[in-house]
Amino acid sequence: MNLSIESSSWKRIFHLLSKPVVYHSIFWITVLLFYSGFEMWVTGNNLFYVFSNNVIKLIILGIAVYYNIYVLIPKYLAQKKITHYFGFFILLVLVVTPIESFLIFSNSESLPEVQAQIQRDLNLTFVLNFFVVGTSSLVKITVDWLKSQREKQELQTQTMQSELRFLKSQINPHFLFNTLNSLYALTLKKSDKAPDIVLKLSEMMRYMLYECNVPLVRLNKEVHYIGNYLDLEKLRQGENIDIKFEVEGTISDQKIAPLMFMSFIENCFKHGLGNHITPGFVHISLIVEGNKMEAIIKNSKPQSMPKPLNPRSGGIGLGNVKRRLNLLYPNRYSLDIEDAPNTYTVDLKVSLEV
Repeated sequence: MNLSIESSSWKRIFHLLSKPVVYHSIFWITVLLFYSGFEMWVTGNNLFYVFSNNVIKLIILGIAVYYNIYVLIPKYLAQKKITHYFGFFILLVLVVTPIESFLIFSNSESLPEVQAQIQRDLNLTFVLNFFVVGTSSLVKITVDWLKSQREKQELQTQTMQSELRFLKSQINPHFLFNTLNSLYALTLKKSDKAPDIVLKLSEMMRYMLYECNVPLVRLNKEVHYIGNYLDLEKLRQGENIDIKFEVEGTISDQKIAPLMFMSFIENCFKHGLGNHITPGFVHISLIVEGNKMEAIIKNSKPQSMPKPLNPRSGGIGLGNVKRRLNLLYPNRYSLDIEDAPNTYTVDLKVSLEV
């Protein structure tokens, strides 16, 4: 409970700090305190004089900073024209520094010693202005990077969710209607298999509709779902089809993205057995060693079959499957596909979450 409250509080704070008016205000307050403290420490002047001088500085620096943020960075730095950017950046600081010094010099008419000090400190003023305007560049770059990372993460999440929903939509109607037809035939025969089929179908639908709405699920649940799916396919395909599902190794707390294998398994029946005249086979092996998992999915192919309108790539397309793997398991998977004359084999290796 306390962790959720703290997490919510941090999110609100981050959301507040991400607003331009907030972080711009923080930046200028920091600059004001920096300049005021530095000037009072060096000169020992009174607060009103220091404040009036800093108002002048903030106006001049504000012009320089916002010109840097809204003109120089988008026009040059964002376009990777680094030399042009730094050239105009230094020129900008060279222009605003004497203007700032002249205005403060004019504001110090009754203090000739201070005026003389302003002239002597022109180089120091340039360095301080360079630091402040340069800091604005770092702040702008950091904010833009955080924003792009957040947008990238949101896009990845939306992409994965949409692809998962699309995968479900590909599996649900086709598989559900065929299974219901087979179930109807069993009920007409008053078969003892009917209650077991209803239970398996109920478990599958519950898993797809409710338990898959998270980024990762337990591997044992995914394995149980695949087993139910294959059992129902055995019912649909008949006794002459050789369907095997073997699991090697220990399944404990490993987690995996939901329905990761289903486009490949569905294809075994859609593009493989579905085009057979003679009996065929689907053999699936799942090998688990710690957080390493290998899935080998192999099915027979007919000697000849009509060329599909779309490449043999699965319910959501091989390209989409690879993209989903790239999003979920970057540099943590390998996918090998062998399309032989009589067989089709998928070999997927993934490093799982534990």
